[in-house]
Amino acid sequence: MTERESVDDDPFGDEPSGSVALDQVAEGIVLAVSGALDLALAPALRRTVERAARLRPALLVLDLTEVTFLASSGMAELVRTHRQLGGEIPVRVVATGRLVLRPLELTRLTDELAIHATLADALASG
Repeated sequence: MTERESVDDDPFGDEPSGSVALDQVAEGIVLAVSGALDLALAPALRRTVERAARLRPALLVLDLTEVTFLASSGMAELVRTHRQLGGEIPVRVVATGRLVLRPLELTRLTDELAIHATLADALASG
């Protein structure tokens, strides 16, 4: 099952600026985020995380491999998700590349969040 929520803040209407897709997999739920994870997309991520939490998965993975920009509002949602669900549902983040991983390193969120280089690694690590 895949559900997708898109945010369209492109003034020219060419394409959505970002989206969050919810995929149920055997290990739990994967939220694949694409585009700019900024003030426009952060509320969509929050709503999708809340929807995923109601499904009571064994694991929640936030896949940021298709994120093109990570703003402070996006990082705040990652922290909120980790702190809100981390006690009952393990939360893992897939992040690679300078555009996403570097802001997480500079803010020391790599110390708080469970960061993985690949989706397969995030799903497999126990």
